[in-house]
Parts: sequence; C-alpha cells; structure tokens
Amino acid sequence: MELTGALAGLTLALRDARLIALTGSVTGIAAALSMAASSYLSTKSDDTAKNPLKAATYTGVAYIITVMILILPYLLLSNYFVSLGCTLAAALAIIALFNYYISVAKSEPFKGRFFEMAGLSLGVASFSFLVGLVMRVLFGVEV
Repeated sequence: MELTGALAGLTLALRDARLIALTGSVTGIAAALSMAASSYLSTKSDDTAKNPLKAATYTGVAYIITVMILILPYLLLSNYFVSLGCTLAAALAIIALFNYYISVAKSEPFKGRFFEMAGLSLGVASFSFLVGLVMRVLFGVEV
C-alpha cells in the first residue's frame, strides 16, 4: 500500500516517468529491506517459529518482486499518468491474488477482504496523489 501511495504522490510531484521509477525503486527497495528485517525480528521473538532468516528472505523477496511489478510501467511507458493507471491495476491484481490465497488457506470470504484492502490502497494512493500536487506547488519544484 505504501509504495502504491508513494508512486501516486511522486507521479504528480515529479511528472517524469524515469525519475518516478528511480525514486520509487529506491523507496521500494528500502521498504523491502525494512520489511525483511521486521519479519526477521518478529519471527525470532516468536517462540514457535523455527527459522527467522527464511521468513525474512521470503518477505524480502516477495516485496522486491512486488516493487518490480509496480515500478515496471514507469520504465516501459513514457506517459506517467498511463504508468500510474497500470501500476494501480497491478496493485489491485496483487491484492486480489493475496486475498484469494488467504481466502483459500484460511477458508475466509474473499469479497469483503478484497474490497477493504483495495479501498484502503486506492484511498492512500488518491490522498498521496494530492499530496504530491501540493508539495510540488508548495516547494516550487518544476522537473
């Protein structure tokens, strides 16, 4: 959710697909490493967990793959608004896949969880998009 929001904000703030990809990649990789470290520490503190390094690796790799998928439109397309649309569609697909897995694994309903997560993700992206506009105007940045 946070990377999708960051990309939405960067889209309006920077208005350059390659610069957005660069900035989003740095942000995403830093977030992936942070998530992996948090997973390691969380798993290590859990008495029933067996391998914190394995959990951290899975978390980090999954996050890096997600980052690559979300950044890819900005690398392939020059129109940053079209790139944002593709990124949001990819984020919704990732949310759908994740929720499908959870609904099957835990025998929980898919629809409610999906719409809740999708709504939160799109809400964060929308708000971040506006923040990007405000920050660009406030700081007088023209790229």
